[in-house]
Amino acid sequence: MSNLAAEPEFEQAYTELASTLENSSLFEKNPEYRTALKVASIPERIIQFRVVWEDDAGNLQVNRGYRVQFNSALGPYKGGLRLHPTVNLSILKFLGFEQIFKNALTGLMMGGGKGGADFDPKGKTDAEIRRFCVSFMRELSRHIGAETDVPAGDIGVGGREIGYMFGTYRKERNKFEGVLTGKGLDFGGSLIRPEATGYGLIYYVSHMLEYAGAGGWSGKRVAISGSGNVAQYAALKAIELGATVVSLSDSKGALVAVGDGAVTPADIEAIMDLKVKRQSLTAYSSNAGLKYIEGARPWLHVGKVDIVLPCATQNEVSKEEAEGVVAAGARFVAEGSNMGCTQEAINVFEAERKEKKGEAIWYAPGKAANCGGVAVSGLEMAQNSQRLQWTSEEVDQKLKDIMKNAFTLGLNTAKEYVKSVEGELPSLVAGSNIAGFVKVAKAMHDQGDWWSKSE
Repeated sequence: MSNLAAEPEFEQAYTELASTLENSSLFEKNPEYRTALKVASIPERIIQFRVVWEDDAGNLQVNRGYRVQFNSALGPYKGGLRLHPTVNLSILKFLGFEQIFKNALTGLMMGGGKGGADFDPKGKTDAEIRRFCVSFMRELSRHIGAETDVPAGDIGVGGREIGYMFGTYRKERNKFEGVLTGKGLDFGGSLIRPEATGYGLIYYVSHMLEYAGAGGWSGKRVAISGSGNVAQYAALKAIELGATVVSLSDSKGALVAVGDGAVTPADIEAIMDLKVKRQSLTAYSSNAGLKYIEGARPWLHVGKVDIVLPCATQNEVSKEEAEGVVAAGARFVAEGSNMGCTQEAINVFEAERKEKKGEAIWYAPGKAANCGGVAVSGLEMAQNSQRLQWTSEEVDQKLKDIMKNAFTLGLNTAKEYVKSVEGELPSLVAGSNIAGFVKVAKAMHDQGDWWSKSE
């Protein structure tokens, strides 16, 4: 990659995956997979385009739009669209690369991709967001389709934005098809889709708790970062199962429980309303049991915790914060965000896992723990293909099954390829990386995307 411009986020994601493959017995048993990794690390296609739109004052505005179509060996490209001023090619390549293996872990027929624009929805009116979405989709519509590439929402893209984009696609292409997921229920959306990533995260951690002999959620103190869709529904499900949620956060600071205080369902409902209005947590002060800490993430301010769930954005747990949550007694860390922990933080967790064995902190990567969102997007695609809508109970049960299978697959793959000593919890990050990679590599090989010298 030395001949390319620096892409720190993508390089981090690549190194995280490659290092776990190198430190397992995978390449020793299957040296030809080194070639597969070389091929899989380059996107099949990158689309970049300008997005010209008009603000409410009549001024012309322009942004950069992207779609990284990374890998289609397992199905149509699948991954979200992110609208945020930090969006660049490195971030979208990292997200698309993660998405390939995350989608593989769901067991559904989906490839990996990611897209978006460096547009900031905050401070924009509904009319300005609509005009941006229309302009963005007019160009993107040339490159996607129900059998080619099926985007979804991500940061800055919720049901409203998906609706604008779907309407534009339908008019531009004269097709009503399952081209986007996260749609409204009246035009092809799926029940449980808004809740899916957060619920799926909790279902995944439930299997971690059970395997480690830590019981259920009742009485557990749970620190959560973020306050968007994933954090909201993870918090609600954790509370429903008997846990005490002690934090939420956003880009400006953190809400942290004071004394016996806790985040309540009423708090979450009020914060949902704030987020719909594109307001920050600084505007929320209704619960006396919570304090707002400006400019902080929650990890070093929550006191004793049992479970840590990063649900905001990438690299939101540093080495120092990882050491802090270990010292605070945390036993489980699972990413609701993509690459929520820095590599240095992961190293802290993995070293603790090896040293303290069954009593150690146990880390689960986002590509496994947060795959519930894209899993239900896949289920939405299946419903669209059949022109049906399943009940919330049907979708929720399928989500539970997918999260159980993702956990079991990562667990068993780690046992197969990663050396461990008696009493040591298996490495979920290594097992999930290897399982997702092998599935994609086999499909690519069988379709002629790579081959070994002897073939």
